[in-house]
Amino acid sequence: MTVRTIGEALIAGLEAHGVDTVFGIPGNHTVELYRGLAASSIRHVTPRHEQGAAFMADGYARAGGRPGVAFVITGPGLTNAITAMAQARADSVPMLVVSGVNQRDALGKGLGFLHELPDQRGLMQKVALCSERIEAPEALHGGLARAFARMASGRPGPVHIEVPIDVMALPAVAAAASVEPATPAPPRPAPAALAEAAALLAGAARPLILAGGGARRAATPLVGLAERLGAPVVTTANGRGLLYGHPLMVPASPSLTAVRALMGDADMVLALGTELGPTDYDMYADGGFRLPERLIRVDIDDAQLQRHPAVLRILADATAAASDLLQALPAGKPSTGGEARAAAARQAAWQEIGPAMQAQVRVLEMIREALPGAILVGDSTQPVYAGNLYYDHDRPGGWFNAATGFGALGYAPPAAIGAALAAPGVPVVCLVGDGGFQFSLAEIGAAVDADVPVVFVVWNNRGYREIEVSMRERGIEPVGVSPAPPDFCRVADAYRIPAERLVALEELPAALKRARALARPALIEIMVD
Repeated sequence: MTVRTIGEALIAGLEAHGVDTVFGIPGNHTVELYRGLAASSIRHVTPRHEQGAAFMADGYARAGGRPGVAFVITGPGLTNAITAMAQARADSVPMLVVSGVNQRDALGKGLGFLHELPDQRGLMQKVALCSERIEAPEALHGGLARAFARMASGRPGPVHIEVPIDVMALPAVAAAASVEPATPAPPRPAPAALAEAAALLAGAARPLILAGGGARRAATPLVGLAERLGAPVVTTANGRGLLYGHPLMVPASPSLTAVRALMGDADMVLALGTELGPTDYDMYADGGFRLPERLIRVDIDDAQLQRHPAVLRILADATAAASDLLQALPAGKPSTGGEARAAAARQAAWQEIGPAMQAQVRVLEMIREALPGAILVGDSTQPVYAGNLYYDHDRPGGWFNAATGFGALGYAPPAAIGAALAAPGVPVVCLVGDGGFQFSLAEIGAAVDADVPVVFVVWNNRGYREIEVSMRERGIEPVGVSPAPPDFCRVADAYRIPAERLVALEELPAALKRARALARPALIEIMVD
């Protein structure tokens, strides 16, 4: 591709960093970016809203293990993407958002230009890990390199680059190797800390491992580590899929009394890649969570490590730490009783969630059994809430949703589209409620455009049922919790998407297999009493 403008050079720079897909809605403030797209190898996917663009980038990053990229216009395009950027920051998802901004000599002067914000970059610096403005041609390549290096070092999250409209059309300069910072290797445990951790864990009679989203790509070393120690493994919502079906696995929330009891009984707890936040550990805000007294904490973010007391803090990537710890542990028999402790915790946690949530977890199990190895992307809806409390998925990193962390409604449909593009050939199921689906219903049009075989499963209980239940439990007369849903099958038909409505849950497995066999977007609506 012949590079002529900054906009074209930015596209070439993204290609050089391995980007193959961008999500965006073109506008007058970003058209120069699109000059370079037509001649590039990068695929462009057009959402129906800028929030959808960033949610798609989020799903792409989670499923593909590499940064998702979104293009948005100045002002409202960027502010529309803020919710998705905040979700990505809460869940440590690498995302690059590229926006325009008004011409350099007008910035901050309040002259009333189209899409003007008082301080767009200042706003982004409150949400993104970093925000950079490209003010001259020679600054582009270094700015891109710093953005990608930031997403690959420390705790991941969203980063932002803005290019003034009078800069985008300027002649580009050739990339200079000297301004390209090298992407650092993931940090490994310091030798002294590694030796101390190995000694503490080897001496424990009742060890326990907590695995969070930071460990979701550590499945192989984590299995070896758990077996070497004889340690049950408790996974947070973003860690589900690790050790699927293993006798040491406890796929249940630390917000449950049964799991807290398991943690309290442990004489050494290894926390890998988990922020120990309340949306995982104190979901009901009952104050019952107590940080383990004997805690070894591993995290890639030093600031995160300092937020809680620990016997030992290790600054390291969770995968690297699990691998190194496995090598550092002395050979010998594991501690006894680990499998029995895990089994008791699983049974107690299952009983604790009760029949209603057990029934919803069985819906998730139907999906898992009908489409093995699927990526299951959830929204804030009843079965997803239940699954975050107790559910064992069969694919590492294949269970993620917005019902925890930042908690944005409407996340799942666009995120599932991004996931399907990042993992072609893998079944992708979007599980969304009728209320949440209406936040981003139009994004099914993007699924048609991109021809991705996402199966949209709509849990239709005609309103915000989880909020209604919460109101009633607190003695509040429900108000505002019954937004009228559309006829989702007819909406799907309008987008030329095959759809069917189920009145019995027993019909779901066969419907999922039919939808998957179509190899195109499909919708299944479940009517819930």
